Amino acid sequence: MVLETMAMERYANLGGDSGVAAYACRPDEIRLRFVDRPTIYVYTRRHPGMAHVREMQRLAKAGRGLATYINQHVRDDYDHAIE
Repeated sequence: MVLETMAMERYANLGGDSGVAAYACRPDEIRLRFVDRPTIYVYTRRHPGMAHVREMQRLAKAGRGLATYINQHVRDDYDHAIE
């Protein structure tokens, strides 16, 4: 498990009410920080799987729909958290 620090991009939040604050993408994972906590959540091919990771990466880059997608499809199915 790689826990090194990655630069995170601010989530555009084009809808204006997202709980996602920032994200970082790698080919096989996405890391998310939410507005109400400092913990970084890492989603990978193991949890919740590459189909979800790819869609979350697409939504993160688009700046819209990521929190909704997480709430509807992924919830707490992340690989690990970085405190």
